[in-house]
Amino acid sequence: MKLLRVGLMGQEIPAIVDDDGQYRDLSSVVADIAGEVLWPEGLQKIANIDIQQLPVISSDQRIGACVGGIGKFVCIGLNFADHAEESGMSIPDEPVVFNKWTSAVCGPNDDVIKPRGSTKLDWEVELGIVIGKPGAYIAESDTDQHIAGYCVVNDVSERNFQLERGGQWDKGKGCDTFGPTGPWLVTQDEVPNVLNLNMNLEVNGKSYQAGNTKTMIFSPAFIVSYLSRFMSLQSGDVISTGTPPGVGLGQNPPVYLEVGDEMTVSITGLGEQRQRVV
Repeated sequence: MKLLRVGLMGQEIPAIVDDDGQYRDLSSVVADIAGEVLWPEGLQKIANIDIQQLPVISSDQRIGACVGGIGKFVCIGLNFADHAEESGMSIPDEPVVFNKWTSAVCGPNDDVIKPRGSTKLDWEVELGIVIGKPGAYIAESDTDQHIAGYCVVNDVSERNFQLERGGQWDKGKGCDTFGPTGPWLVTQDEVPNVLNLNMNLEVNGKSYQAGNTKTMIFSPAFIVSYLSRFMSLQSGDVISTGTPPGVGLGQNPPVYLEVGDEMTVSITGLGEQRQRVV
């Protein structure tokens, strides 16, 4: 299934994509794409209905983040060896963990706001994992029971804030609108091999990132298991799993986003995002 949330920010309603690509209103079935709806039982409830009987929603409406009520937005850094190299950093022995604040979450096609004082605004196409069933100390072999599905994330980053202003990476990762998420939450049954998905990002029509999840250092299953050793994972938590090479920081010379630039971000089978910098 491809699940999404449609409507004005803060007023989104749950929806599902039918076989013809139309959006169908799920609000008579579930209150939101959030919480226990993301558990296996909640997803099965949606899978059991005849979605052709649901009202069609205009595709002209705004698409919100594909998950409501996100509690944690956890990110993995340097999870592609060639991206670590272009960033001038060593390949990590264990996953590098940082956070985006939930106030960074926005819809996949919402504008990205360039913060005051920003000089090095950058992009990162990433595979997002959405947690369904909560858990802690999850065995790697059991992670399928806890993953509701996958989505596209643009890990928008301000490199000056991240790398040159002291402290942790978080201050350059969590500004408002730095977390476009969606358009869809795609359930596991529609992602037969999560380790073979093409990842692409263009800026103003020019291709910068063209990678594949098969070159990840740490797999999604390992990441979920690893993180669950340090925190309980809750329904609706989003984990962004790292980016392939081609970020602005890695260009020679570096290239950074300016007001008016437009990004197109996509992952095979998970949909496409489009953002304009304002």
